[in-house]
Amino acid sequence: MSDAEARYQRQVRSDLPRNFAAHLAHGMLGQTGFRLIQAPTFVEAFIVSLGGTPMALGAIRAAQSVGMFLSPVLGATSIEHRKRVLPAGLWIGGLMRLQILGIACAAFFLSGQSALVAVGALFVLFGFFMGMQGVIFSFLMSKVIPVDLRGRLTGLRQLLGGFTAASVGWVGGQLVEGGALGNGFAATFALAFVLTSLGLASLLFMREPVPPSRRPVSNVRQRLRELPAMLSEDPDFTRYFLARALAIMGRMSMPFYLPYAASRTDIGGSELGQLTFAFVFAMSASNLMWGLIADRTGWRFTFIAGLGIWIASVLVLMSSDTLGAMVLVMAGIGSGRGGFMMSSQNLVLEFGSRENLPMRIAVANSASEFVGILAPLIGGLLITVAGYPEVFWTGISFQTAAMVWVVLFVREPRGRS
Repeated sequence: MSDAEARYQRQVRSDLPRNFAAHLAHGMLGQTGFRLIQAPTFVEAFIVSLGGTPMALGAIRAAQSVGMFLSPVLGATSIEHRKRVLPAGLWIGGLMRLQILGIACAAFFLSGQSALVAVGALFVLFGFFMGMQGVIFSFLMSKVIPVDLRGRLTGLRQLLGGFTAASVGWVGGQLVEGGALGNGFAATFALAFVLTSLGLASLLFMREPVPPSRRPVSNVRQRLRELPAMLSEDPDFTRYFLARALAIMGRMSMPFYLPYAASRTDIGGSELGQLTFAFVFAMSASNLMWGLIADRTGWRFTFIAGLGIWIASVLVLMSSDTLGAMVLVMAGIGSGRGGFMMSSQNLVLEFGSRENLPMRIAVANSASEFVGILAPLIGGLLITVAGYPEVFWTGISFQTAAMVWVVLFVREPRGRS
């Protein structure tokens, strides 16, 4: 280890308590709005309340993936040469949060088709800034949190953030039920915007070290030309992000869990709050377990186990017809999806060199979201021409293929020589 690298590692350890606490605060509040937007409950119920069809549901979720597909490489090239990336993260994070405020305003002031079009456009922008933020904040965590502590940090922040988001989900159900401020959905999205903005502000207390080496300034076109060589140098990473893309294809069924549950049992605002609470709470509470396991075994194992629990929960969903069963199912889906998401985000940090890390994150995210554009559209089409079981079975098939691919072809990166 060079002297410069040794000094860098000493600073990381010296600032670890402060940076650990800042990341926890960001996770507790900063992710609240995103969990509510990503949970397959409030947005879906809001779109249905506007008269949205299954194809509209799929199209709006695909709109988010369009934005997330377009921006990660731009995010990588904008930070990989910088001494510090936090300022860029604060700007992009702020722009991302404005889209949640925009969705709240659309719910307050628009209705019907105009609201659907506005929400679709806002989801494109939400996804665009989310794609950039995903690269920036993942790289930032890799700089300030040592690899042997990332699992427990991620688990704790997901746990704390989940408690907040689950509580907001429960409150949101009451707001929808009571028509708060004239529109319970709008009031819920506005509350999420306030909390997630407070979380972003907590990152101002971080201390970011300057790495001993960085890439020179380059543009998007130049970096894209270098991708084939980067992928060929690390075949394990290439196989990993292909598996991740397969699993994301299985996400095609997510927008339709709530409509399917509503077709089997009565779901109003209160029930919507219970289902959201179950999904978010289980995802967050289980993430502490996933993080502790990953610190011991690596993220490959939790990637496989998370997908397995997600698949099993969808199988139970297809035979459930009571609210109690649906709550348990949503808890299982939340737990499994939480394990998959944590693993897929952290695995990419452990391949290859630090200098190429932003681009590896960008490639993995863009590949996944390209598939994410297609998945909900295909899901909406399958629902329209066939039915719910067909889209659920198709999603399960892709997720099973991803599990098998990782088991057979992707080595645990911590065990590589």
